[in-house]
Amino acid sequence: MVVLGLESSCDETAAAVVENGERILASVVASQVLTHERFGGVVPELASREHLQKIGLVVDEALAQAHLRLDQIEGLAVTEGPGLIGSLLVGLVYGKALALSLAKPLVGVNHLEGHIHAVLLENKMARQAGAAVPEATPPAVALVVSGGHTSLFLVKARTADGSHLFSYQPLGQTRDDAAGEAFDKVAKLLALGYPGGSVIDSLARFGNVQAVDFGRIKMKGNPLDFSFAGIKTAVLYRVRGTELAAEAEARRAWCKAARGRVSTDDLRAHCSEPTLDLIASFQNAVVTDLVERTVAAAEHAGVLTILVSGGVACNSLLRARFHQAAEERHLGVFFPSPELSTDNAAMIAAAGYYKLLAGQRADTSLTAHATFPLGG
Repeated sequence: MVVLGLESSCDETAAAVVENGERILASVVASQVLTHERFGGVVPELASREHLQKIGLVVDEALAQAHLRLDQIEGLAVTEGPGLIGSLLVGLVYGKALALSLAKPLVGVNHLEGHIHAVLLENKMARQAGAAVPEATPPAVALVVSGGHTSLFLVKARTADGSHLFSYQPLGQTRDDAAGEAFDKVAKLLALGYPGGSVIDSLARFGNVQAVDFGRIKMKGNPLDFSFAGIKTAVLYRVRGTELAAEAEARRAWCKAARGRVSTDDLRAHCSEPTLDLIASFQNAVVTDLVERTVAAAEHAGVLTILVSGGVACNSLLRARFHQAAEERHLGVFFPSPELSTDNAAMIAAAGYYKLLAGQRADTSLTAHATFPLGG
């Protein structure tokens, strides 16, 4: 079954063609980073307008790359939530219109479920290509960590009547800021540029991770929940009214004059040692918490497989720490490539394939949801 996937939950307009949930024929992503970077974050109205301008173009490009005509698509999968409601509606309405005009089946996909399937999809592709990698099969604990989400799920799969079905049991979630949101806000505070996660990752290697002790985050109630607002606020208090604040303002003026054409080496040259130490310590605290709670969730669920996806999954320290934990605890830890870690439509098409295979269908009542819990 050849499935066309559409993703427009935030600031990436994406279309992809995936065959049988395990082979990417085409994946196209139109980024909006240049549109939003001057604001230091995503502006919802601007994001919606960009989606309107690009959705048809990315679909045409995906079909061209896959060497397929639109009428050769056998099913469609669209992101129905969670996300920015205006952005979601663009992809969802476009997908509904295509499904109706082509008389093809349509399913809605939870964005978080898509991120989980990004790991499974790429693992299948690697094994089919002959790579000597273990199989990433549920049951597993999945960490979805991005600018909008930090959630833990117990993922199970079963086959009923020849249809592959997946279930997702929530184990923990952030009670305030998502990890990626904390990265972006700290980067904005320190005038490091946007998106903040990749900038902090590139600069943190030049600082001392032990320079600032942020302590351990203690959670009342569910110990598998996350909270990053405290670490973000601690950085603010450490900067406010100090030389670091004056340095950040000078760096902000320099970045503005450079009009975004700033390399990592140039940015590092405009960061003092205390700033680099603060960046490294902040990243270390966030990564440590993510890894420790995810490993604890795997132990709690009694599984030996961990799936990590979402934009923050690109973080080099996070990957290194998870691989270290895997070796120490004999766990299987799986990441998608950076291209499939961030928002993309291949993951939506892959998740949608299994829904279509199970006989699920959406009608014209399918709508977008700004909040859309997975499982539970």
